[in-house]
Parts: sequence; structure tokens; C-alpha cells
Amino acid sequence: MAKMLELIGLVLIGIMSLAFVGVIPQVEPGLSPVFWACAGGALMIIFYRKIKRKQEENNK
Repeated sequence: MAKMLELIGLVLIGIMSLAFVGVIPQVEPGLSPVFWACAGGALMIIFYRKIKRKQEENNK
């Protein structure tokens, strides 16, 4: 599960970087839904892993 989340996170960060640089066209100037969706997805993965890590530490 952890390796899968890392791979998904890497893909999201790659897409986010491409959208930020401008390789992926924006719908509106200054606002790219692809960029913000990928950024939000990456943050959710980070928070999920942090919560899981704390739960594992509490169980030990």
C-alpha cells in the first residue's frame, strides 16, 4: 500500500509540475484545475501516511 501511494504521489507531482510550467494548457489564466487537483491529492496522501505512521507508533 505504501509503495502504491508513493507511486501515485510521484505521478501527481509530475503532472502538477507539468501544469505549473505550462506544458498542460490552462482553462483560465492563472487558474489551473489540474495543478490544484494534483496538489490537493499529494497533500491528502501526505496527511494519510502521517496519520498511519502515528497509529503504528501508538500500537508499539
